[in-house]
Amino acid sequence: MEPDESINVEGGPLALCGSDPVTGFFRDGHCNTCAADQGSHTVCVVMTAEFLAYSKYVGNDLSTPQPAFGFIGLSPGDSWCLCAGRFMQAAEEGCAPQVNLAATHIRALEVVPLNVLRAYAQDVGV
Repeated sequence: MEPDESINVEGGPLALCGSDPVTGFFRDGHCNTCAADQGSHTVCVVMTAEFLAYSKYVGNDLSTPQPAFGFIGLSPGDSWCLCAGRFMQAAEEGCAPQVNLAATHIRALEVVPLNVLRAYAQDVGV
């Protein structure tokens, strides 16, 4: 599995999304993707309590640790490569988390329009 070229939605090099906890389909801290990434884990977000509650409500509990899978659970303020479809769903519901555009992979645009990503954009430090 080779990752697609690491380009962000602004056309520049893909920035690091998060390393504590380590995120990404490849668990390399970047929102890199490839054909095997069926969920398109391409949108770099900063978790909020509101989004974590929403995600749990719709069936994807990101806050509860799952030690069997090496997952420590996410907390508000954590950066994470979120599935583009889940981000779009949350945006439509008005509870999407903030986005780090420099760390969001260009393939996210296959699911989420750039104007939607920009509406949730924040200048985030990693």
